[in-house]
Amino acid sequence: GTGQRERERERVWVCGSSRGVTLGRKVSEMAKGAAQYDITHLLGQHLDRHLVFPLLDFLQAKEVYSEEELLDGKLDLLSKTNMVDFAMEIWSKRHDNPTPPEEMVKRREEVIQNLLSIQDQCGNILALITPESEDQECIADTLIREKLFDMAYLSEEYGVTQEHLKGFYEFARFQFGCGNYTAAADLLAYYRVLSSSQEKCFSALWGKLAAEILMPQWDIALGDLKQLQQLIENRTSVSAAVQLKQRTWLMHWSLFVFFNHPNGRNSVVELFMSDKYLNAIQTTCPHLLRYLVVAAVTNKRKRNTVKDVVRVIQMEEHSYSDPLTQFLECLYVSYDFAGAWAKLAECQVLLSTDYFLSKSGDDFIENARLLVFETYCRVHECIEIEMLAKRLNMTEEQAERWIVTLVRNAHLDAKIDSAKDQVVLGSQSSNVYQQLIDRTKGICKRTYDMNGALQKLN
Repeated sequence: GTGQRERERERVWVCGSSRGVTLGRKVSEMAKGAAQYDITHLLGQHLDRHLVFPLLDFLQAKEVYSEEELLDGKLDLLSKTNMVDFAMEIWSKRHDNPTPPEEMVKRREEVIQNLLSIQDQCGNILALITPESEDQECIADTLIREKLFDMAYLSEEYGVTQEHLKGFYEFARFQFGCGNYTAAADLLAYYRVLSSSQEKCFSALWGKLAAEILMPQWDIALGDLKQLQQLIENRTSVSAAVQLKQRTWLMHWSLFVFFNHPNGRNSVVELFMSDKYLNAIQTTCPHLLRYLVVAAVTNKRKRNTVKDVVRVIQMEEHSYSDPLTQFLECLYVSYDFAGAWAKLAECQVLLSTDYFLSKSGDDFIENARLLVFETYCRVHECIEIEMLAKRLNMTEEQAERWIVTLVRNAHLDAKIDSAKDQVVLGSQSSNVYQQLIDRTKGICKRTYDMNGALQKLN
């Protein structure tokens, strides 16, 4: 009914991502070279339209698509936001004409009028959160410190009503729509303190997270991301389908945080490999496997999860595959080392043209080389240094030093025969106790998760 539709609308902060999908499909038809690995059209389905702008800026800087296509895409996204001045700027650049069309000018006037109207609906709340000078704190912060910032007190002392609070929420959304992300994040934080509506607070937290991503404020965004995850899992009043959709959104939004925060890649493995979120990946978004692959390979503390990731890749091979997933399949499924080296070259192209992975490219390639060498050592008795040097694009002397360091760090039973210019390997079979430890890792966490799920059912 109407109430259900309203609740669904409140849950969704996104400003309509379907247009982003249209954009991605349109440009992907013309994709050549690096563009064949671009999945912006898939990611955009689960992102607020404002979060798609950094991705398009990146593609424009990398010249993955023509500038005209990307400018058209930006105009498409801007059409349902309040960033009219930015839209005019993009339009003028696209059409090489400094005079924007009349409908954009009228739209700008409408936005200004709407801003003034919504601002009036906030009552005295805006005055409470606005400091009189830069070196003074606002009344709201003082009241928060004194634990008086609630609707009962504001109603009695300042005449604030629920209608004012509703207008305040719309004002925060409006500021976000205008691209004023710092103000939007602050406004939504105050709103969440005042509101007693769990649904509205939940929606406001999505908006606050989006604003912090775009500012950016990675530490605060990480905290809000974890809070959102808890709220999603504790919301028993929504259907399983809605929870699945929200987990899918959370994983997509988390990419901004995890691949920019110093400790983010640890969290990618933890979140994406947890049962409920792994199920979401397999059900709705197998393209996220590329990010899981990079996080697992580059994270030495989570290296034991690589083979678990390979099992998932094999199950989802029919629905998604790219050079990153194919690299692990070559290495751990078919033991095709030549194929693995060939895939690494394709991986470099993919990594350099993926917004989230571009900073992880060198780290991934280095760790991938280590995986190839370690795996090669476990199935061969000796390795020609000359062959390895060619594979690594190194001189033989550099390759020999690289091998010495790797053997030491990986605790491999190996030695270098300088006379034959070979690396000679001993037995590489793993200790039976270590095999037992590897197989039982994660059982405790899965048991805890199952227990939690059973308690919810009861």
